Amino acid sequence: MPFKHILLEQKENISILTIDHAPANAWNLAAMEELKEQLDHLENDRQTRVLVLTGAGEKCFSTGFDVTDAANAPRISPLGRELWRRIDRFPKPTFAALNGHALGGGLELAMACHFRIMVDDPKASVGLTELNLGIIPGWGGTQRLPRLVGRARALEMILFSQRIGPREALEIGLVNRLSSPGKLMEDALELAGKLAERPPIAVTWVLKALAAGAYEGIDAGLRAEAEGSAAVRETKDRAEGFQAFLEKRKPVFTGE
Repeated sequence: MPFKHILLEQKENISILTIDHAPANAWNLAAMEELKEQLDHLENDRQTRVLVLTGAGEKCFSTGFDVTDAANAPRISPLGRELWRRIDRFPKPTFAALNGHALGGGLELAMACHFRIMVDDPKASVGLTELNLGIIPGWGGTQRLPRLVGRARALEMILFSQRIGPREALEIGLVNRLSSPGKLMEDALELAGKLAERPPIAVTWVLKALAAGAYEGIDAGLRAEAEGSAAVRETKDRAEGFQAFLEKRKPVFTGE
């Protein structure tokens, strides 16, 4: 089916998903279902080594739940929790390129990604503002925000519905880096491109081990690490890495 709200663009080994749902790239049921279908494809697509998510336009990455589709809330909310969790545990690195406001479920989506790059624009802000509507963050925000910024800062941001700008978001560790206006996607793709050159199987096992530790505890994480160590030992990428080291050249990893 044609996609109206979640648009896919491929740049070599990088897949870019753009949330295109004017005016604020909010999430209704149709957008959620499109995202699920895109993730189904990209998760098993060998060409895709890195996934970048961004928003259409210059004002919003995403403002979260689309209140105009409140009738579908009983279906949207569980799907949001499921998909954000899936992105958090995605087997390929994920980048959130924050081109503007990331609020509510939009920030929750960004926090589920492995990396966050934000435009350095004082007009842009991030925050979990759900309490202004008498509701709470429901797509992982109560768990992921304190892991990134600490419990005390997370409580302050959530309970007072604080919106903070790019510089403060960088200072507290909510985003990894800032990008000048007009250069966001260039910078995101440059970093994603460097990561796409890394050995894909080893990258996936690192992500699996980290996710297992976060969701299931350190023992599960250590088991995944041990399993991954054994798995990569048999790959062509491992042989290439050692050979390139001996020959003093840059390795070319094929994901085999």
